[in-house]
Amino acid sequence: MDKNILGNNVITQIGILVHDIEKTSQAYADFFGIDKPDWSMTDTADIAQTEYRKQPTQARVKLAFFDMGSLQLELIEPDHNPSTWREYLNEHGEGPHHIAFVINGMKGKVAMMERNQMPLLQKGEYTGGRYAYMDTFNDLKIILELLEND
Repeated sequence: MDKNILGNNVITQIGILVHDIEKTSQAYADFFGIDKPDWSMTDTADIAQTEYRKQPTQARVKLAFFDMGSLQLELIEPDHNPSTWREYLNEHGEGPHHIAFVINGMKGKVAMMERNQMPLLQKGEYTGGRYAYMDTFNDLKIILELLEND
């Protein structure tokens, strides 16, 4: 296996799948004694250009972010459309979905990971960058998300 595929080892984010973003974000806010963040909806497919298992999808999610020092907790409530979020929530229930790392050179990192039997599950665009979920579950026991900011 290639060494230091990502180019860093700093976890930026932990993504958690939920059925009810309002209820769960309030629970986190109450637990930590902080304000509940507003949730936002990801962009529509024409902007996000989301692909799941190499096929375009209309999938969207509600997102709420908690900045916890150097780490961000991301709560994710998926819609019904095909996505890694929906599949994982249906199969495993609520809980951790991914850990994320900020990287440079998305295409090269995805290609390198795929050469190391860690295939691309889903990718898309967001305002200011792009993401890719890599199937690292066999080796690392969780999905890795690559984030590349412009």
